[in-house]
Parts: sequence; structure tokens; C-alpha cells
Amino acid sequence: MTLQQPVNATKKPVMPDAQTVTEVRHWTDTLFSFRVTRPASLRFRSGEFVMIGLLKDDGKPLLRAYSIASPSWDETLEFYSIKVPDGPLTSKLQKISVGDQVIVRPKPVGTLVTDALLPGKRLWMIATGTGIAPFASLIRDPDVYERYEQVILTHTCRTAAELAYGQELVESMPEDPLVGEEAAAKLHYFPTVTQEDFVNKGRITDLMRSGELCDALGTGPLDPVKDRVMICGSMGLNLDVKAILEERGFTEGSNSAPADFVLEKAFVG
Repeated sequence: MTLQQPVNATKKPVMPDAQTVTEVRHWTDTLFSFRVTRPASLRFRSGEFVMIGLLKDDGKPLLRAYSIASPSWDETLEFYSIKVPDGPLTSKLQKISVGDQVIVRPKPVGTLVTDALLPGKRLWMIATGTGIAPFASLIRDPDVYERYEQVILTHTCRTAAELAYGQELVESMPEDPLVGEEAAAKLHYFPTVTQEDFVNKGRITDLMRSGELCDALGTGPLDPVKDRVMICGSMGLNLDVKAILEERGFTEGSNSAPADFVLEKAFVG
């Protein structure tokens, strides 16, 4: 006589492309970063994004595009995210802890890569909020410092507390094992805040239009002959900066047609 094993009706569905969370850090009530194991098959260029997510209650994956914040040589993957209380994904993702599983689809894409830009003298990275994530990857990539004489990262947030992720990263760059010396010589950081008093106050677009940004950094006016620009923020920010650049003669580039500036077109919801 043989006994049949009872069927486990509550068994969780298998999570495809599952990676394990190795670190979680909450920077503010609305911002957090986390690291996961890297898929063995994943090869990406610094600045690209992948689809990540969790399983819904019905067992189907809920995925969103997230820029990879770690450089292409890193053994783990880092992501930087906003917390949206009623967001379909982020409301759940913000509750992950070390050892949990996250879906990572190993098919990177994106336009915020050096290959989409023509050669130039100076690289500008214009970020707002969590839009700093792809630039966190790029400023740790040796290729960036080989291509440019100067690298400028601007980061605009509502409050000074929201700058913490980028500030800590930039402050650590001189000790970076791969690019520390180059970063110390070439990387310039310009943080701005819009809703509090701060050393640099105001919207980055206003500072660009008025010339205050270039004056503060001593670069001279933006010039499509020598300046290259990457933009990552809200849709409104991206379009505003794009308009400013096109007024100055800049041409938008892509992977298939490199030019003077590129912007990210994927957004987390």
C-alpha cells in the first residue's frame, strides 16, 4: 500500500530570472538602493537599464525599467529607486530585504552610453532625483575618463537629504580602485536643491538658461563642438534640457547615430 503525498495548494510560483538581494539601504523616507546577485549571462555597457521586478499575487511578473547604478565590471548589480506608496511595483519593492528574490531580465538596453555620443572634450551628466542611477555607473567606468578631459555630474533634488546617495558616491570616488586617480582629476560635482536653502539653489534648467551653471564651473557657454551631454530625470526635465541644447545647436544622438547629447526614455512606475 502506498500513501499519496498531499498537494500543496499554497506553493509559491517559480520566479523566472530570480536574483538574490545582497544589500538594501534606505536613504530617506522616499529613496532606497539595493544590490542583487548578477546573472551569469548579463553583459552590459555602463549607463544601460534592465527590466526588474517581482511576481504579482497571480504569479505573473510585474516589471519596470531600472538603470543599473553599478559599473559594467561590478560583480553585483546596484539599483536606486524612489518609494511610491501606491506604486504597483515600488510599493512592494521598497519592502525587500537581504535574501529576498528579485526578477532581473538579462537584456540590457538604453541610450545613456558613451557609444551614442561623438568624441568631445567635456561630458555633462544632468540628473534629477533617481535619474542619477545611470551616472553612478558611468562615473565608475574607466572608459569615460579615457574619452573626456572633464566629467561634470549635476544632481538636482527637492531637499538636501535627497542628495545623500550621490554625495556619498562622489566623495568616495578618489578611493575607487579602478578610476580613483582619474576621477580626482576630472570629475566635478554640482548638486542643486529646489525647495530648501542650499549652496546651489534652483532648477538646473534655470541655471543652464541663465548661464549660472557654466559660470560657477568656469566652463564657458555650452558648445556642441566640444561639449557632450547626457540627461536623465523626469520627462519634463528631459524635454526642457533637450530644448535648451537644441537652441544652442546640439543634435540628439543614438546608438545607431552618435551625436552631441542623449536622454533616457525609460521611467519607473
